[in-house]
Amino acid sequence: MGAVFKRELKSYFVTPIGYVFLAMFYCYAGLMFYVTSLSEGKTRMDMLFSSLIIILVVVIPILTMRTMAEERRSRTDQCLLTSPVSITGIVAGKFLAAFTVYLAAISITLVMALVTWIYSSPDWSVVLGNLIGLALLGASFIAIGIFCSCCTESQPVSAVMCFGVLMCVSFLSAIGSKLPFEFLSKIADKLAFSERYYAFTYGIFDISNVLFFISAVFVFLFLTVRLTEKRRYS
Repeated sequence: MGAVFKRELKSYFVTPIGYVFLAMFYCYAGLMFYVTSLSEGKTRMDMLFSSLIIILVVVIPILTMRTMAEERRSRTDQCLLTSPVSITGIVAGKFLAAFTVYLAAISITLVMALVTWIYSSPDWSVVLGNLIGLALLGASFIAIGIFCSCCTESQPVSAVMCFGVLMCVSFLSAIGSKLPFEFLSKIADKLAFSERYYAFTYGIFDISNVLFFISAVFVFLFLTVRLTEKRRYS
């Protein structure tokens, strides 16, 4: 797994993907920090964290689109699958590499918190809670992106597929509100990633939301492993 992790992490900065991802995230986060905090003279960062889900829906597909699809397109997947590393190790290595790049992106919010500290001491417990929520949301999005990449050998198709899935799971509550049955709306609210994430930005640290995102990561990585195994022996 370690070899796969190093190989994948290096590939993000050999190709433009890592730089594009970081640049897009930093630009959006910086703009929203200025709009929601600096221009208003506020030290609260909850609006900043709430707005970041939008850019994640856009940039996570860019980050994950090549993880599995490129292996199939270049026909290097068979070499990888016959290596001493297990399929679980391969998928985990790819996930951890993408997640490491993602952590490098969201670390900019700590710099922004330090900037607000110049004017007034922020509530560090809330900032930490928001960071944990943002990390968990990103981890689940990355797991979904890797699964979508495993479904095709085309990177553009993988990105579009991932974008569509992330839009659905993020704003499922808005879709559920249009459903004719109330119990379906309640189920949609419970499964909506945005509702789970917004709880962190409100300063609510609910262990059920933590378990929800961790479960989503494991489910989609498990599906990726199973799909890869099926393709390996077909």
